[in-house]
Amino acid sequence: MAGRGSRLRPHTLTLPKPLIPVAGKPMVQRIVEDLASGYDGQVEEVAFIIGDFGAEVEKQLINIAESFGAKGKIYYQDKPLGVAHAILCAKESLNGNVFLAFSDTLFKADFKFDKKQDGVIWVKTVQDPSSFGVVKTNGQQTITDFVEKSPVFVSDLAIVGLYYVSKGEYLRDQIQSLVDNNIKDKGEFQITSVLENMKNEGYEFKAQTIDEWLDCGNKQNIVDTNKRMLEIKSKTETLRSDSAHIENSVIIEPCFIGDNARILNSVIGPYASIGAHSTIENSNIKNSVIQNDTTMSNAMFENSMVGNHVTFKGHVSDISIGDYTDFNE
Repeated sequence: MAGRGSRLRPHTLTLPKPLIPVAGKPMVQRIVEDLASGYDGQVEEVAFIIGDFGAEVEKQLINIAESFGAKGKIYYQDKPLGVAHAILCAKESLNGNVFLAFSDTLFKADFKFDKKQDGVIWVKTVQDPSSFGVVKTNGQQTITDFVEKSPVFVSDLAIVGLYYVSKGEYLRDQIQSLVDNNIKDKGEFQITSVLENMKNEGYEFKAQTIDEWLDCGNKQNIVDTNKRMLEIKSKTETLRSDSAHIENSVIIEPCFIGDNARILNSVIGPYASIGAHSTIENSNIKNSVIQNDTTMSNAMFENSMVGNHVTFKGHVSDISIGDYTDFNE
């Protein structure tokens, strides 16, 4: 999760993209929760590979790991040299059973699998596979080939950025060899090159499909993914805090209402997320993400995203406002 998240600015000027909330929780927390739900065992450690995000962000990440009873560790990728290089930055954590996950997409899937398998790669059928790493499989869902962003059609099974390996130290050594020998594909150290080498040495990877692949790359993607996650998580989670104060207002589910949020004389929803300690007054907000410690009045919002510590007064219907903004129309 070391990327700058430039497509999601202004929201990522003050907060790393993986900590942007989706249906009330940081997207990286939702990824860890979903992966842990399919693992038959105790998660011992969660390692985060980041850029220079600052001490406060690192503290939040450690807290996410500890919420699972796991140890949190922070690693840094200083140069964008590819996914395989990023993973190698966490080489001290590459031991035993290891999940690898990109932090900017969410998923709807059954993550249960046999951890005794050599490895599992999660995939999704896509219409245009040319911009993805893809796999080819045989009739038993065993992967026969890994190919990185081929301009010629090879397969429409795109790698979604979720991997499991049962021998993390073997993966570590394979990546180290790739880097030591400066073996790059398209100018970067690619994870597909590593997985292909492992396969050629007898390591067996199974392909497992996901139901939905939910992108979080820009403002519109966040709003759309928030909507879908509210639909999914409202069946299993309590999304309205007991400490929220709702007065003379209508909540059209599904919605997320955070701790100590105040909703006054307003209509909220459907598909709205209101962060902790935010106040919404005399407003109509639907299909939008409002983050923490924000105050809004006279807002008529749809399809919008508002950051933390924002003060807003106005009637704009579709807007994207970053943190620490005072907007008075």
